[in-house]
Amino acid sequence: MKSMTGYASRGATCVLNHTRIDWEWDMRAVNGRGLEIRMRLPEGYGFIEKNLKDKIALQVARGSVTLGLRLRVAQPEGAAQVDQAALDSLLQALRKIDEAAQAGGVVLQAPTALDVLGWRGIQPPSHDLATFKPESLGEIVAEDFDLLLADFCAMRAQEGEALGAILGAQVAEIERLAQAARALQASRADALRAHFLKTLAQVMEATRADPARMEQELALLAVKADIAEELDRLDAHCTAAHALLRTDGPVGRKLDFLTQEFNREANTLCSKAQHLEMTRIGLDLKAVIDQMREQVQNVE
Repeated sequence: MKSMTGYASRGATCVLNHTRIDWEWDMRAVNGRGLEIRMRLPEGYGFIEKNLKDKIALQVARGSVTLGLRLRVAQPEGAAQVDQAALDSLLQALRKIDEAAQAGGVVLQAPTALDVLGWRGIQPPSHDLATFKPESLGEIVAEDFDLLLADFCAMRAQEGEALGAILGAQVAEIERLAQAARALQASRADALRAHFLKTLAQVMEATRADPARMEQELALLAVKADIAEELDRLDAHCTAAHALLRTDGPVGRKLDFLTQEFNREANTLCSKAQHLEMTRIGLDLKAVIDQMREQVQNVE
């Protein structure tokens, strides 16, 4: 069992044309009805999108997945370099501008060293992403994605294991409550019989109803009030739930359907109860099933 939610990130580096290139992956998933994959890739790298989506689809069956990739060229280490010829040309231009400003009676603020260093052309040209062919870098990055995907799937499996433990405990609680309901059947039947006999006596005193027909109607009510069938179905649903929790692969949709069946039996049990303790058990069942349904929404 796997969770639909998950997160993984990864950073890596390579050297192309004597230049180091760094990249960062970011992959996350939330609940979804089916599989939806969204990509945020650098411009020019859309050609690797299909390959990445195919790899994700082989490992992820359900969920809304978002994958992001950031690329950057690492700055060279050591002291900053300056193009001396460009610097001399810039300083000469600045002197001419200052002289012209003074002649016109305008006072200019002198630029700082950082202003000069940031001027276009002062630093020698360096590599940027546009100088690399996306095909060569894209292949390297796509191969590194396998490691990210492995971490992502491992996290979803870890969360799925925790979900399985929670769901297993909830199914066990449903079994316990069903057993408690079975233990109350005898006392509930006695209470219902006494209630029916009392009702029959009151009706017979107030009307001239046919006693045989009244007994038939009460017998029919007793049959309708029987909860043995609901308890049997709860037991069957619990067995099915345990089997699903032991199953490898996507089981979220089946578990979701099963919680609806659980809830249907709990509702019927409450409507038939006509017994204080049995009603309490039915309400406890509904509470546990509702908690189970919330957890199932996270299962792949």
